[in-house]
Amino acid sequence: MAPPPVQKCNLSEACPDDSFAFRIRSGAANIVGPTVCFDGKIAMSHVLNNVGPGLNIVLVNGMSGVVEDTMNFNRNHKAEELVQYLKDIQPGKIVLAASFDDLAAKLTDESRELFAKLGSNLLKSLNSRDNWVFVGGTGSEHISAFEKLCPSDEKTNVYEGWPDIVELSSCYPRMETDADQP
Repeated sequence: MAPPPVQKCNLSEACPDDSFAFRIRSGAANIVGPTVCFDGKIAMSHVLNNVGPGLNIVLVNGMSGVVEDTMNFNRNHKAEELVQYLKDIQPGKIVLAASFDDLAAKLTDESRELFAKLGSNLLKSLNSRDNWVFVGGTGSEHISAFEKLCPSDEKTNVYEGWPDIVELSSCYPRMETDADQP
């Protein structure tokens, strides 16, 4: 009898073999940083000390599921550095991104457009103190199904001027190589 499938990143069910489990959570106010779990391993967290205010990104090889890079773009980074980082992302990568503290000041029209090319539909409407998480990929011609935005609203904010945490968890499809394409 075969062993039961392994549930990764605390998902309620195991992901199919042709996909990767993920759980991504934005930061809470300007106190607790985001967390990114990919294929059963924590790739980014406050405990690992690799998150910071602004934009937090995890780059993953879309075929193997290996985390290749983690990066934080905070207030000290120039907007052009984020644009160049996004332009340098090679084909076949899965991009996981989470906000922490205030991300809006770091974004330009060009960086928002580059995220749209990765599949983001909501980042273009992100404002000051909004919470946002996203999982998409290079070469995507479709809007990602894995994106969530929680706008900052004085009437609904839960953390003294900050919106609630946003979280996504699901199975992200494994990317194919060019040789696998018809």
